[in-house]
Amino acid sequence: MTASDEEKVKGRLHGEQFEPEAADSLLMRAIYMILIAVMISMAQTVLGVVAVLQFVVLLISKQPNERLADFGTDLGIWVAKAARYQTAASNVKPWPWTELD
Repeated sequence: MTASDEEKVKGRLHGEQFEPEAADSLLMRAIYMILIAVMISMAQTVLGVVAVLQFVVLLISKQPNERLADFGTDLGIWVAKAARYQTAASNVKPWPWTELD
């Protein structure tokens, strides 16, 4: 990753996030947390499949597939934002409740 790519990722993780105006009730937050936990579990499976595919591509072509690498970066950023919501470090819910940036 180049320096500008690292800055983009850092901005997506730690950049300005608009907090929702009305806080969810604790019951609604619990429901969102359960849904997001299921989504994180699915994301781990997808990450495993993408990692295996990327390894096969590396075996065959000796070059990583850029689209798979970019998808992995986006998936990692989503998981980080989901983890921030799960741990109450942020009140911003990840995609699909907010824009996927």
